Amino acid sequence: MADRGRGSFRGGRGAPATRGRPTPAAAEANKGKREAILDLSKYVNERIRVKFTGGREVTGVLKGYDQLLNLVLDEVEEEMNDPEPHKRALGLVVLRGPTITLLSPVDGSEEISNPFLAQE
Repeated sequence: MADRGRGSFRGGRGAPATRGRPTPAAAEANKGKREAILDLSKYVNERIRVKFTGGREVTGVLKGYDQLLNLVLDEVEEEMNDPEPHKRALGLVVLRGPTITLLSPVDGSEEISNPFLAQE
């Protein structure tokens, strides 16, 4: 009975065994909110081109998206390059984010400065 409380710290009474460290929830709150790398909101209702692993390519109007880069596109056309190039209409589709390798607006993009170059 005398050793009770010695050895590993278990917390007791439902308290987490943190030993002075912040709990995972507190650590998450201290990190702050993560900012998305891509701001797809400016491309909603705009035509975009999407390329996938495996080489498939589609164009369509962006209707929705989530943080996993799953996309909902309407008026989708798949561009196929079998022996000769042709297009196939697909309509409304859901594209899975993990399979997307490239995403770009159909009407072009704007040039930005390289954020990795040292500022002079």
